[in-house]
Amino acid sequence: MNSFALGLDLLLRQLRNDKEFRHARFDQFMVERIRRLTLAYNSSGDLPGEESYQLSAKTSSDMTQPSTLGLSPVTVAAQPADDQAERLASLRESVLVCEKCAHLAAFRHTVVFGVGNPNADLMFVGEAPGADEDLRGEPFVGRAGELLTRIIETMGFRRETVYIANVLKCRPDIPQGSPGNRQPTPEEMQTCLPYLRSQIEIIRPKVMVALGGVAMRGLFGTTEPMRALRGRWHLFGDIPVMATFHPSYLLRNQSLSEKRKVWEDMLQVLERLGSPINERQRNFFLPKSE
Repeated sequence: MNSFALGLDLLLRQLRNDKEFRHARFDQFMVERIRRLTLAYNSSGDLPGEESYQLSAKTSSDMTQPSTLGLSPVTVAAQPADDQAERLASLRESVLVCEKCAHLAAFRHTVVFGVGNPNADLMFVGEAPGADEDLRGEPFVGRAGELLTRIIETMGFRRETVYIANVLKCRPDIPQGSPGNRQPTPEEMQTCLPYLRSQIEIIRPKVMVALGGVAMRGLFGTTEPMRALRGRWHLFGDIPVMATFHPSYLLRNQSLSEKRKVWEDMLQVLERLGSPINERQRNFFLPKSE
């Protein structure tokens, strides 16, 4: 290892051991950038070019672009599956001990990092853990989670073959004894977003699904209502994102027409992934002919 790579390696080790740095806003992003520079140099022997660490410049006039909350995603080459699993596990260790939001750290039972395939083609992003998720440490395990699982399976996947995460990794705190959940604040999302962005960068899904308005605000900073956002594609860096209603919305609104809207969004996702769609799938939630 020559002096350039050695210097990067020493800096990486020092940052990982620095307690103050671990509380910095973009710590994981910075550590990952240094790690990539080291790997790039070790593999080629040349100084890595700007394309290896610059933010994606890809834009589209007809697609919503990422939020300025936190950092924009990076366009990177695909990594081996075992490397992705290792990097995701390393990130998870950092997130599990995060105390950047002291009020959330004091309120939570556990951090809800995310679950699924580190090499998934499809990633679902929700807003924040609820009570069930907070207790089990896994996203989407309550009633809304059961519905999401049925949607995933009807699409022809399993929970283990996709990846599921939230914008916020801790359950938003509520007064003791109060029922239900609350939405994350912009400040809470801004603090936690670098973790989600790192997950997305590591997994590099082909397609993402944003579940609900809070997920869309976290990813894109948009305040448009979901009815204006759903059913069309948005662009997160170079990753297409389909916006759709949160499963909890379907639990509150049982109409066939609303269920069909979400399913039409999922059909677009399947088409974008190049997955086969059978007649039964195409006809879900359509009025039966007399």
